[in-house]
Amino acid sequence: MEIQFLGGASEVGRLGMLLRRGPQTLLFDYGLLPSRPPKYPIEAPPVDALLLSHAHLDHSGMIPWITSAYDIEVYGTPPSLDIADLLLEDSLKVADLEGFRTAFDEQDVARSRKMFRSFSFGDVLDFDGVEVLTHSAGHIPGATMFEVNVEKTVLFSGDLHTLSTDLVLGAKPVKCDILVLESTYAGRQHPPREQVQKDFLRKIKQVNQRGGIAIVPAFAVGRTQDILLTLARERFYACLNGMGKTVNSIYIGHKGFVRSVRKLKDAMDKVNVVGGRKGLERALKSDVIVTTSGMLDGGPVINVIEALREDVKSAILLTGYQVEGTNGRRLVEKGEIDIRGVKVRPKCEVQKFDFSAHAGHQDLVRFVEGCDPEKVVLMHGDNRKLLADALEGRECVMPMEGEWVQL
Repeated sequence: MEIQFLGGASEVGRLGMLLRRGPQTLLFDYGLLPSRPPKYPIEAPPVDALLLSHAHLDHSGMIPWITSAYDIEVYGTPPSLDIADLLLEDSLKVADLEGFRTAFDEQDVARSRKMFRSFSFGDVLDFDGVEVLTHSAGHIPGATMFEVNVEKTVLFSGDLHTLSTDLVLGAKPVKCDILVLESTYAGRQHPPREQVQKDFLRKIKQVNQRGGIAIVPAFAVGRTQDILLTLARERFYACLNGMGKTVNSIYIGHKGFVRSVRKLKDAMDKVNVVGGRKGLERALKSDVIVTTSGMLDGGPVINVIEALREDVKSAILLTGYQVEGTNGRRLVEKGEIDIRGVKVRPKCEVQKFDFSAHAGHQDLVRFVEGCDPEKVVLMHGDNRKLLADALEGRECVMPMEGEWVQL
């Protein structure tokens, strides 16, 4: 048995991992990096099936290409499949607006939809004798870890979060021989979530008290729901713009994958959903605007920032990781963003809050200890050695993209 990464080994994003055992080859995730322009993984060879850990584009973004090329089935939880379909359609619209070439078209997306096969946590999938058991990864609703049982037990973590949040319960260790583990936050700790939420709410109040509006760019999938659940703790006149509303509806329709559907519904009831020019006018009278995209690369957030860019009393409150090459990273590092081809320096305050849905360094170490593998394969991170050094006494492998690793 051996594995090869087509992307997402030494970097965060465009993850794809082949697992080959005899004539059988399974592909775990196949994503793209939604930068400007998008970055793609190595072209996949023929495979027997694709197992999707979750819907974020860096894990799902190349599904239409692979199903078109090889006529294979795609396995995922119901929310992961529904949201992947939504994001893939949206990625075509974004590429068209930005003038980027895509690796697939609308017909490919429609074809991929017909190849979707759903499972629930605890199900066993059988691929000609290769048994795969599914577990919650805790990252976002529906995110999955895959336990492959053949001669040895291999656990593929996907994106992992071990701490419970308002949205999902944290992942639990799974005993295995080989652990293929994400390392996004290797060497970095997250502050306590409760403290982050308190600081975030306090900052919004501070911005409002000085006469400003809090702009909260948030990923539509996972992060928007986290933010709405946090905002529900206080009374704000809050507006929601962008894809988050549709994602909320998908999550509410799949009750078994959200910690509390009732609380998510209540949080939605406390915000005003807006859209279009009239919606923007309404949002600009609110206390806080939650809007896509989370990395400021297009979406209604651009219109909001453009309207408030001269307002020193307002603030842009970033809530997630800003990938290199994105508008969000440019804002953090250079104080500027690109608005329709023009470099703009917003006068709003900029502050970051750590609402990460990934396990921090010590959480990853504890997860490894709980799984107790004989070998750890570290992937999906650009600081993997920091985590490897913390796993003293265990065999750690850090493959590069394209390199085959014997398990």
